[in-house]
Amino acid sequence: MCSYIQIIINLMKSVVILISGRGSNMQALLEASLPVRVAAVISNNPDAAGLEIAKTHNIETSIVDHRKYLDRESFDLALAKKIDSYQPSLIALAGFMRVLGDNFVNKYKGKLINIHPSLLPAFPGLGTHKQALKEGVKIHGCTVHFVTSEVDHGPIIIQAAVRVLPDDTNETLAARVLLQEHRIFPEAVHLFVEGRLNFSGNNVEVCNEISDNSVLYSSELHE
Repeated sequence: MCSYIQIIINLMKSVVILISGRGSNMQALLEASLPVRVAAVISNNPDAAGLEIAKTHNIETSIVDHRKYLDRESFDLALAKKIDSYQPSLIALAGFMRVLGDNFVNKYKGKLINIHPSLLPAFPGLGTHKQALKEGVKIHGCTVHFVTSEVDHGPIIIQAAVRVLPDDTNETLAARVLLQEHRIFPEAVHLFVEGRLNFSGNNVEVCNEISDNSVLYSSELHE
């Protein structure tokens, strides 16, 4: 029985998760019971809290500290070498706070995804919740997308929205968006490992998705 289980695990698609900090989106992936083998969690920050969380889930961890490299290119090469040692089917950026160079992004085109705390293409970069409040938007949210050389752009896989409330602060809005991040990131990984994502240009098609003219709401919007 144990040998049979090991064969099944070995046949699973594998994912490497990249983090820089607390790793809450990484934790959501680890606890989602996805049909995927997490080969490793890699961080550019040796003090990232998420590394300890990964260890409690018996996931191998590794550090590629960007501060030990003279430039982005040399860091990217070292990171790619470490990733390649695990031969992953997918690389998931779960709060990875480094801008990756064109050569790195092109090397992993179609297997590199990121989660971003806004409804892209609105509010790329940092401080998304502050930007949303400043601009007075009525809905805000999060996006999982394929990574391209343009930061916080690329074919969108899935999004979720929350209502922006009149008394929201950065903290309260961020907390509600984070709940949606923890829902859609595992879903995006699930769709990928099932082979249900096809993209052409900047459009992603989810295979076998039910399509109609209904309006779609997240649980935060539906009342």
